[in-house]
Amino acid sequence: MSVPWWAWLALTAAIAAMLAIDLFLHRDNHVIGFREAAAWSAVWIAAGLAFGVLLWLWQGDEAAGAYYAGYLIEKALSVDNVFVFALVFSYFAVPAAYQHKVLFWGVIGALVFRLVFIFVGAGLLEAFFWTAYLFGAFLVWTGWKMAFRHDAQTHPDRNLVVRLVRRIVPTDARYHGDKFFTRIDGKRVATLLFVVLIAIEATDLIFAVDSVAAILAITTSTFIVWTANAFAVLGLRSLYFCLAGLLRRFVHLHYGLAFLLAFAGVKLILSETPVGKLPIPLTLGVIVATLAVSIGWSLAATRGAPAPTDARTPADT
Repeated sequence: MSVPWWAWLALTAAIAAMLAIDLFLHRDNHVIGFREAAAWSAVWIAAGLAFGVLLWLWQGDEAAGAYYAGYLIEKALSVDNVFVFALVFSYFAVPAAYQHKVLFWGVIGALVFRLVFIFVGAGLLEAFFWTAYLFGAFLVWTGWKMAFRHDAQTHPDRNLVVRLVRRIVPTDARYHGDKFFTRIDGKRVATLLFVVLIAIEATDLIFAVDSVAAILAITTSTFIVWTANAFAVLGLRSLYFCLAGLLRRFVHLHYGLAFLLAFAGVKLILSETPVGKLPIPLTLGVIVATLAVSIGWSLAATRGAPAPTDARTPADT
């Protein structure tokens, strides 16, 4: 799929504009409630679906199908991101009013990481056929790990990147409003909120590798992979505030996500065998069916669980 330079420029401008609007509307660091988060989630999802329609009108049904498959799998994997964000915010007791700012800059970092991984990954797949086996095996292993080691305890402050930053950058172990840096005794130091941001970025870096590899199993078109990632990631902040109070009901979703990662790995490996690439409609069907079964199974297993009575996130409790 050949994409002209102006399409990349238009997409970059649209993403920048959406981020600017989001930053402007949340410049006061207010606590985001469920209704506001749900409304913004609807906006981001509508934007993502609408782009797929534009892609269908411009490039045809195959490109649109690949985009929707990539968007769905990335959106599904975003739910696992939300679990980790909730853990990080709770671990560091981040005030609810500052969580959006951390996630905003975290999303910008996620977009940059994914853009790099997309071009590197697509380039490797195009240049060396055997990388499909390598990426495929990695996805299968990641799926197994997610299915059977999902409940392993995680300590954000033990993350190698977080520890490295704390060792290099002078850090004060307190919050100073919404500031990432402040001055103490005339010296510029990082605040605890900056440490939280690094923890979010470090964990998302791991998710970026998984999600990009999974979408590259569907298509190697950098434009489609990037747009699917971008529109899914743009809604990550609102998804967190929308689902944070409901996470306890998704008790079996990780099995579905694990299966999708393993499926993407097998699909990538098969693409370099006589079987070839699996049809996009089949891929879409597997993704939709897997998500429907794992979500339905989770909701049925937690039927009768008390619904959240307010918009508080785990960090507020």
